[in-house]
Amino acid sequence: MASLPLSFCLLPDFFTKPPHSPPRQSSVSCNAKDGGKLDRRNLLIGIGGFYGGANLVSSPSLAAPISAPDLSKCTTGTDLNTNQPLDVNCCPPPSEKITDYKMPPVTTLRFRPAAHLASKEYIAKYEKAVELMKALPDDDPRNFIQQANVHCAYCNLTYPQTGDSALKLQVHNSWLFYPWHRWYLYFYERILGKLIDDPTFGLPFWNWDNPDGMVILEMFVKNGSPLSDARRNPAHLPPVVADLNYSAQNSSDPSPDPSQIIRNNLNEMYLEMVRNAVKLEDFYGAKYVIGTEPDPGAGTRGSHTALHVWVGEPTTTGEDMGNFYSAGRDSIFFSHHANIDRLWSVWRGLRGEKPKEFTEPDWLNANFLFYDENKNLVRVKVKDTLENEKMGYTFQKVHNPWLTKRPIARTKKSKVATTSPLPSVAETVIPVKLDKVVKVLVDRPKKSRSKQDKEKEEELLVIEGIEVDTAKFPEELLDKAEYAGCYSQVPHKNSTKVKSRIRLALTELLEDLEVEDDDKILVSLVPKAGGEDISIGGIKIIYASE
Repeated sequence: MASLPLSFCLLPDFFTKPPHSPPRQSSVSCNAKDGGKLDRRNLLIGIGGFYGGANLVSSPSLAAPISAPDLSKCTTGTDLNTNQPLDVNCCPPPSEKITDYKMPPVTTLRFRPAAHLASKEYIAKYEKAVELMKALPDDDPRNFIQQANVHCAYCNLTYPQTGDSALKLQVHNSWLFYPWHRWYLYFYERILGKLIDDPTFGLPFWNWDNPDGMVILEMFVKNGSPLSDARRNPAHLPPVVADLNYSAQNSSDPSPDPSQIIRNNLNEMYLEMVRNAVKLEDFYGAKYVIGTEPDPGAGTRGSHTALHVWVGEPTTTGEDMGNFYSAGRDSIFFSHHANIDRLWSVWRGLRGEKPKEFTEPDWLNANFLFYDENKNLVRVKVKDTLENEKMGYTFQKVHNPWLTKRPIARTKKSKVATTSPLPSVAETVIPVKLDKVVKVLVDRPKKSRSKQDKEKEEELLVIEGIEVDTAKFPEELLDKAEYAGCYSQVPHKNSTKVKSRIRLALTELLEDLEVEDDDKILVSLVPKAGGEDISIGGIKIIYASE
């Protein structure tokens, strides 16, 4: 019987979503019995506040690809940090003409450099481009604030879903996250290039997954620079090391030394990019079509969200980076997402012969509207985003040190004491509140799986019906082999709490712990803060193929 501690690392984000139907109940009871004797370490699964919810179809008859919104139906957005109406207008300028975008022929690839390696000449060119963008007329869709408002409009609930006016469009927290942001940066980059008459200009990427790039770079804090932004956390300016596990709720906690933060960051990246991103859904996020609500994947939570919050002001609203509506008003946003865009390409390269993207028409044919560098309103589709070089740009080659940071088990082959009084899944009553450490034994339907079985199906621990406000996973546990991942939740002010789920990969972890023959695992849920506001509705193991 394997023992695996699960730790709920609830990361307060600036993301939230409207309440939805509650998930189905399952027979899980997680009442901790502190008297239970354990002679084996638990599997650590950090569950920080996830910012998505169960992907539930509200009306199956409406299911169809997410389509470009009707701009005429754009309304006042919602500040998702406070659940109050925004006091800014995020709606784009109107246009009577919409054309289907045709990718121009690629003659010379745009080059996206690592920001920390960029030359002085390049930085001067980038500053000039942004300066010119900020000087455009306010009603020009290419204007800097208008470009920031693109993110606000698609992310702050200003558009109804086309075909289902009861639900709002949200491009985060689902399989649309990567392709939508790729298109967003694509046109932003082309606008900058046109303004400085350089068709080869590429955005710099903030290489925060590499120790050499784990600080806010000088180009973004220089006095008088168009790349600087006053609305940032002053405690996180250089030379402070960025924390990819940052939680605003626990910002007053003593911070680990910089070397520990770097180790934590690299471990977090390995989990997000390798261990917990084996299946397409776990990297991209779940299916999102008309009539449904989003459900995020490993690539769209954790480090992505933590850095947004880490950069933004330490206030309730978190401007600029820590709030959807204002994130694009900080130039560092585009370098942050340029790195996420690069990591998508890196992840595809790691896949080998495994599927690299969904083949479902509901994904490939999902479409959006953007203004191009010539002020034309164009319709674009997900299917045209799959390879960055076909879109005309490439990235500077950099080392990805997290690839070798697979956690090493310190203890192996120990067992859960057979006399342990800890409850099994079948013996529990749910939902259970995580106001203390909670432990539960979970049956493994299959054990001693062959190599072929593992290649065919990933063993996944699924925790569902998570109802949470905020919490944070203990920093000192992040580099332990038993730590399986992190779950992040946004602070939200909705009267109904969000219920969501998390899927965490077990195959590699159980190999490392040498417990593949065990028929049970012991899951320990360890909240660090806010546990009284966290509960779960079920926990189980499934086996998933593509």
